[in-house]
Amino acid sequence: MSVRRVGHRAVAAFSISFLLLASPSASAQSHDPAGQVHQHPAPSSQPDHAQHAMDHEAFPTREASGTSWVPEASPMYGIHQAAGTWQLMWHGNAFAQFLYESGERGNEQAGSINWMMAMARRPLGGGRFGLRGMFSLEPLTIPGCGYPDLLATGEVCDGEAIHDRQHPHDLFMELAAEYDRPLGGALRWQVYGGLAGEPALGPAAYPHRLSAMPNPLAPISHHWLDATHITFGVVTAGVYNSRWKAEGSLFNGREPDEHRWDIDLAAIDSFSGRLWFAPSSALVLQVSAGHLTDAEPSHDAAGRVDVNRVTASATSHRQSGPDRVWANTIAWGLNSEDGETSNALLLESTLTLNARDSWFGRFEVAGKSAHDLDVHDSGDIFTVAKLQGGYVRYLKPWRGLNPGFGGGLSLGIVPDGLEAIYGGRVNIGIALFATLRPWSRGM
Repeated sequence: MSVRRVGHRAVAAFSISFLLLASPSASAQSHDPAGQVHQHPAPSSQPDHAQHAMDHEAFPTREASGTSWVPEASPMYGIHQAAGTWQLMWHGNAFAQFLYESGERGNEQAGSINWMMAMARRPLGGGRFGLRGMFSLEPLTIPGCGYPDLLATGEVCDGEAIHDRQHPHDLFMELAAEYDRPLGGALRWQVYGGLAGEPALGPAAYPHRLSAMPNPLAPISHHWLDATHITFGVVTAGVYNSRWKAEGSLFNGREPDEHRWDIDLAAIDSFSGRLWFAPSSALVLQVSAGHLTDAEPSHDAAGRVDVNRVTASATSHRQSGPDRVWANTIAWGLNSEDGETSNALLLESTLTLNARDSWFGRFEVAGKSAHDLDVHDSGDIFTVAKLQGGYVRYLKPWRGLNPGFGGGLSLGIVPDGLEAIYGGRVNIGIALFATLRPWSRGM
């Protein structure tokens, strides 16, 4: 498929994402000369500051993907509305990008990385009931087996393990419901589940991490940390207060197949547990572990293998003003599968100044098997690394949305044993992109 044809798809998908994100807010917002967005309350509703407090209560800033947490001191990127007793929020992130990876395994591609999310919550039975939906057009806008991302691995396409590419997300990323209610004093209980969702395993998924939000590329450590963020069949229950949370999940641990338009339901025979601790409003810690039954095809293509995963992470958000945020994540993951144990470490950071200029960086080290990297006649675990850095310039908000333009550079680093296969110890990657996301309403 030609780059020009894929580029046309990317532009179309970016335009669709723009319309879907913009349309919910068209009748609910106005703008002052500085481009600030204001929600119009209904005639009988509270003033703007009270409405903002209601939004914060319905959608706490510490909530991220699934039932995961980020620091409470987080900007709120979303478009809010009220519909009777329901509070609504629209969220998303879309890129129209051109990616180039050098070396023998490098490639180039134009496409669109994107996702959109809708949430609705209302009081019910002394608690709070909610519905969540998350969708991606990547089955249409990312051709083939995925976009170029040197040293990325995970899942299967055309009967082979995907390597040096990041697979497209499925159309249905989340179709879930939730219920939350006080248990006594400051203690609350929560139940979450659906046809598609995220179990209690790993840190907040990278599309929802502020430290990753300006960066279009998925981490190469994704399948050690948060790959279960799209799980077809999940139930989670937990108890929490303002400082800690304990939760467990039963779910379908099998990786999605290469048919990205459907829902791959299977037996709920995997399980996980996760503990959160928030020592301050700026810091969240988590540890988790899970057993994923039949998670992925075995290395000899004879059936599927189980994966045992352990993760730990720390996420901090430092906000020295409404327009200055420094977000950082450090995470470690361990996979034990098919007689092999491997580790991955991620360091990720984004600094945003004046709500307009964002610098992002990421450094990762991972142990990847010869099978994952499609290296034949070897059973070794290879230690690989990737360093990324980039910049985004966000433009003046319009209709609740922030368009922007940016770029990034990366270095894919491999050991001596892979130098001939990759064409060098270090290979350069380039990303150029336009982006669109909701404007931040601050804290």
